[in-house]
Amino acid sequence: MRKTWIIAAATLLALALGAPVGSAHGVRRCHGPTFTNPTDIDNTYHPFVEFRIRLYELVKGEDELFVIDVFRPETRTFRLKDGTEVECAILEEWEIEEGEIVEISRNYFAQSDRGTVFYFGEVVDIYEDGEVVSHDGSWLVGGPTDDDPEETATAEKPAVFMPACPRVGDVWKPEDLPEAGIEEFVKALKYVRKVRVPAGRFCHVLKVREKTPAIEFKWYAPGVGFLKTKEGDEVLALIELIDSEDEDGMLEDLDAILEDLLEEEE
Repeated sequence: MRKTWIIAAATLLALALGAPVGSAHGVRRCHGPTFTNPTDIDNTYHPFVEFRIRLYELVKGEDELFVIDVFRPETRTFRLKDGTEVECAILEEWEIEEGEIVEISRNYFAQSDRGTVFYFGEVVDIYEDGEVVSHDGSWLVGGPTDDDPEETATAEKPAVFMPACPRVGDVWKPEDLPEAGIEEFVKALKYVRKVRVPAGRFCHVLKVREKTPAIEFKWYAPGVGFLKTKEGDEVLALIELIDSEDEDGMLEDLDAILEDLLEEEE
């Protein structure tokens, strides 16, 4: 009787934790995340809204710096070590400093069935005088394909970018390739009742500390995602949030932003 009760209790606990309760030879195995609808990313603090553009400006600091996040409609599929194929959404990020493009990266994300957003890597183009001079920081799950830079580092598995329900004190690693010099530690510090940036006021904002090893503090707003960052005395903050109806509208908005920013320093 006691043995039966213990087995039943263990089974109930496994179900509560979402663990598998049966496998070959009666051995329970821990499985990785499952991705049924990986591009339906509705994570509270890292949502993916197709055709959206987020525009940031260095609002405190000496340099003229703008960052543009573009939520592209196309996707890319990655193959995991067990053969599972995972389709990822693409977030394209532009950095414009002193009126010149200094970096464009493509970042790949997928959401697991439990709501956690996983990072499958990024391809980085570093610019000087309008020419690509490097791909430093590039890494991809499974490594580069023929269309990727040869020096792209290889990750064996995706990393957690944003937990489904981050709790104060939680720690995770969005980038975990120490052998390639690509490593990032994030810790959830607290929830802030209200945060104001040029784009507006946001409530119940998640504040995290990011170490790469440089230390940054970042704030994430519900339904928006990345809101602002502070490194030393510099602050980069969201100044505009643009939602287009389709890809043509998104590209028109992006062209208008680039025209303004690239001509501003001429």
